[in-house]
Amino acid sequence: MSVTAAKGFVASGVAAGIRPSGKPDLALVRSIPRAVGAAMWTTNRVQAAPITVSKRHLEAAQPQAVVINAGVANAATGARGEADAVATADGAAAQLGLPPDEVLVLSTGVIGAPLPVDKVLAGIRAAVLDLSPEGGGAAAGAILTTDSGPKLAVAAGPGFTVGGMAKGAGMIHPCLATMLVVITTDYPLRAEEVDGFLRPAVERTFNRISVDGDCSTNDAVILLANGASGAGRDDDAFRAALHDVCARLARQVVEDGEGCTVVLEVRVDGAASETDAVAIARRIATSPLVKTAAFGHDPNWGRVLMAAGSAPGADGFAALDTERLTVAFDGVPVFAAGAPTGDVPTLAGAVCRIDLDLGLGDGAAAYLASDLSYDYVRINAEYTT
Repeated sequence: MSVTAAKGFVASGVAAGIRPSGKPDLALVRSIPRAVGAAMWTTNRVQAAPITVSKRHLEAAQPQAVVINAGVANAATGARGEADAVATADGAAAQLGLPPDEVLVLSTGVIGAPLPVDKVLAGIRAAVLDLSPEGGGAAAGAILTTDSGPKLAVAAGPGFTVGGMAKGAGMIHPCLATMLVVITTDYPLRAEEVDGFLRPAVERTFNRISVDGDCSTNDAVILLANGASGAGRDDDAFRAALHDVCARLARQVVEDGEGCTVVLEVRVDGAASETDAVAIARRIATSPLVKTAAFGHDPNWGRVLMAAGSAPGADGFAALDTERLTVAFDGVPVFAAGAPTGDVPTLAGAVCRIDLDLGLGDGAAAYLASDLSYDYVRINAEYTT
């Protein structure tokens, strides 16, 4: 049930006619008891109208509902785009009996196309009628673009539940969230606490994945908490459950990356700092040469060294000493103490693990990435045609 697994949440997904295919393309999620919430937004300087409007709403009120449309991103659409995003929130608020600033709006799809707001408003009316505690799956199916299927995750703690849904398969790179995600929980949180739980969970999950190195104009991760479980406070258990949901959704995004055939698991240990470890892991995970080698099941560790040695750092590049560096593919050391080991691993599975130990300190980080395949090029060469 994903976003309706926690008590007090209802959702729906309908076909509003936004997409020519006629597939479901509008989702609505609402908390019945009063909720508190927080969000993290894309850091791309080009931000879609729904992001602008939702930021403004979140600064003014606590979110009670989220409307998401697929097919049109409503990005780079000028004054009309912002007016359409406002109209979407106003329309949902009127149907739900809420003030407009308690509704957040998200969009995904083609950049630059105008939002068919009449279809969106008609879809909202239908979605409100369909709201149900069993509607989480329908909502998750209505927000997809090039995704192969819904992305769902649920985790339970002592007396409470965390559930989430995500969409994302392309234009995925960690500059906040890299896709659209809605997470709900019936755990009791105060309004001022939500961001403090959400931010570190996002930083170590959604901010550590990459498909193609491109940061979307529409990225968002939203967390709603309504306390409907009546559970007592166990913040460590909630923190673990929230991280688990985020981590599983993030991995599903990578596994469903456009054209993905191999998932890269990059782990860096022994860095001079965590900042250096993150930079090196990110540089390896986003290198087109490393990603194409993974597609070909080629243990070309020279490309890994190239990427690691060119990761940005405080003094130009992150600290690295090849005489102390060890690199392994799927547990097989291929480079150690400044020289190749002579071992050649066989890479044949759907996952390729790359481990580096820099031997310089205690910094560590992990990244997930997809390979770069022929299908990725085909999908994106024909995205609007």
